[in-house]
Amino acid sequence: MADDTGIILPDVLSILPLRDTVLLPQAVLPLAVGRPASVRLVDRAVVESPLIAVVTQRDPSIEEPTPADLFSVGTATVIHKMLKQPDGTLRLVVQGLARVRLGEIVQAQPFLRARVTPVAEAEPAVGDLEAEALTRNAVALFQKIVSLSPLIPDELASVAANLSDPGRLADVIAAALPALTTQVKQELLETADVKLRLQKLVTTLAKEVEVLELGSKIQSEVQSEMSKSQREYYLREQMKAIQKELGETDERTQEIAELRQKIEAVGMPEEARKEALRELDRLAKMPPAAAEYTVTRTYLDWLVALPWQTETTDQVEIAAARQVLDEDHWGLEKVKERILEYLAVKKIRPGGKDPILCFVGPPGVGKTSLGKSIARALGRKFVRISLGGMRDEAEIRGHRRTYIGALPGQIIQGLRRAESKNPVFMLDEIDKLGMDFRGDPASALLEALDPEQNAAFRDHYVDVPFDLSKVLFITTANILDPVLPALRDRMETVDLPGYSEEEKVAIARRHLIPKQAAEHGLTPGTDIEFTEDALRFLIHHHTREAGLRNLEREIATLCRKVARRRAEGDTALVTVTAEAVSDLLGAPKYLREELEERTRVPGVAVGLAWTPAGGDILFVEATRMKGGKTLTLTGQLGDVMKESAQAALSWVRSHAAELGIAPNFWETSDIHLHVPAGAIPKDGPSAGVTMVTALVSLLTERPVRPDTAMTGEITLSGRVLPVGGMKEKILAAKRAGVKAVFLPRRNEKHLKEEVPEAVRQSLTFHLVDSVDEVVDRAFSPPVLEGRFPQPLVGSPN
Repeated sequence: MADDTGIILPDVLSILPLRDTVLLPQAVLPLAVGRPASVRLVDRAVVESPLIAVVTQRDPSIEEPTPADLFSVGTATVIHKMLKQPDGTLRLVVQGLARVRLGEIVQAQPFLRARVTPVAEAEPAVGDLEAEALTRNAVALFQKIVSLSPLIPDELASVAANLSDPGRLADVIAAALPALTTQVKQELLETADVKLRLQKLVTTLAKEVEVLELGSKIQSEVQSEMSKSQREYYLREQMKAIQKELGETDERTQEIAELRQKIEAVGMPEEARKEALRELDRLAKMPPAAAEYTVTRTYLDWLVALPWQTETTDQVEIAAARQVLDEDHWGLEKVKERILEYLAVKKIRPGGKDPILCFVGPPGVGKTSLGKSIARALGRKFVRISLGGMRDEAEIRGHRRTYIGALPGQIIQGLRRAESKNPVFMLDEIDKLGMDFRGDPASALLEALDPEQNAAFRDHYVDVPFDLSKVLFITTANILDPVLPALRDRMETVDLPGYSEEEKVAIARRHLIPKQAAEHGLTPGTDIEFTEDALRFLIHHHTREAGLRNLEREIATLCRKVARRRAEGDTALVTVTAEAVSDLLGAPKYLREELEERTRVPGVAVGLAWTPAGGDILFVEATRMKGGKTLTLTGQLGDVMKESAQAALSWVRSHAAELGIAPNFWETSDIHLHVPAGAIPKDGPSAGVTMVTALVSLLTERPVRPDTAMTGEITLSGRVLPVGGMKEKILAAKRAGVKAVFLPRRNEKHLKEEVPEAVRQSLTFHLVDSVDEVVDRAFSPPVLEGRFPQPLVGSPN
């Protein structure tokens, strides 16, 4: 039996399985033979006939393949050379002759033998242009691969160019490519159609050319970069040698000299200057690769970047400062007066110490924005850090330089950002400082906020004194109770109570509406306008706060709805009235408590309470049932408030006869006092008069006058003592629709100083010294027959 090349092949050939290797016709390939069956096969072939068939395994991991584990097409092969190794394996040099197809297996042991038939190749017709084009493409691509690949000898390009047989050319090129996978080579081996084989080969060659070109490009770039680095290193070394010959300094020496000049120029105090120069000398002796080099260099950079002598010039024109404060904030007269007093002292005595101010007030009253206005009025830089949730002392005083990634504290960092040693420095939310195992930040602030000590503030990282005496520190808090007493003692407290209704309307017109209209692309007066009734409706029914944040949000909501109308094509002016507010925002979020309805029943009195978010009204309800000598208190009352209830009951029992109450009511009754809302904790002594009034109303069966509220602490002797939070409580009463308010007479000063004139004129105030006066005026008809004079509306008596 002869194949297409004229080689006579026997009908039956021994089968040598190959792992992960494909032998193509015309190719010469070294093989390693180690399996026992394969060794026996080669030994017999050397003795009988060097012709065998090599066939690739489908799975190279199979140690003893069966006929089913082999591909159906292999290569008839002649063994040219065999060499036995000491370990029993064989080394062969074989050459592929022709494609053969496996047929019937005639022997399975000790090695495979099978009938084979030559695979007839379908040669292209003479003059086939497509075949000619494929042949030329294959040769050109192969030559390009040879030129790009260092693994293929250049002689193979000439061999391929001189081959005229397309089929043989395809086999030679495929056998010469080491990058072709076993699967691709097997597919080329099984392709009998020469033209189809050339097409597959050209596709593979084109892909290989792209990969090699990309690899060559990458290699060229890497080589170029390496050459550039080597060249720069060489030139740098030459430059050092030349500078050394000329007596010039190198780059590192120049860097040290620049740092020395900066240290001398920034005007450090003597202690800081000595420390900086000492660290600089250490840096000059350190190799740049040392671990401590970067630490020392960073430390010196911080030292020279701090504003040791840099400061801004204060704007001490009081009229100009007043104008700036008035432009930014409405009202807040007490705060503005304090700042103007500070400016006046600064103008007379420029070298005086700056105060430490603490703005205390509910959220949204403008504490933070007031700090910015003060900085603008003074012409100073403004720095703000938030202390809320801060628990690490190092956030204030910095980390020691021994720690990796150490940095100065927030105070030193803020001064570096401000580039001035006298900025307005705001410490926001000082009442929300935390404390854990890392230290107490509030204690760390004691030095910074003490005018007697902060002239030599020592940060742990900088570790040299820094003068903070010219910094105007302003802190903010909602309440002062959580603030450390020693820290509270170092600050001058300035209260910022909530805004009255008139103030809110004025602020909305001057600030909130123009700001929100501009943010939503609207022009006030052209696209949108608010009536005063609409603003008052918003304040009463959609916000209940001391500040302005919710009011601003509601105005923003209305502006968004108008902006949507304009985007949809409606460009008419929108006038926001009280009715329009309801249409645009929906049902009111808050409704005024029906005071008259709630107090119509005996046993209910209205008190006034202070909260961190401003003031609020408080209902005290009392009821009586059969029993004996039991007082029940509910509504999450604190210990102080419970004691006030006990004192109120004791006063009522001791004055039962003159109040017209049965003297033995306590022996036959249980009293229950409840203060809604039950989910909110309450405490403090200021509800004492309210509890007395509720008990007297219950036991005399007389309702309290409608639209009346009260506040004040009581004693067992019936005295009414002063309480705090006066402005917040009065504004809460005004918001709730109260018409008359009972206050301790000793709070008259606070009433006149803190409560706006317009609010005082709209309410009737009863200034009392004793519980008798409250009981006389709080009921209709009077319980004590009107022994005390009645006040005039708007004037406290």
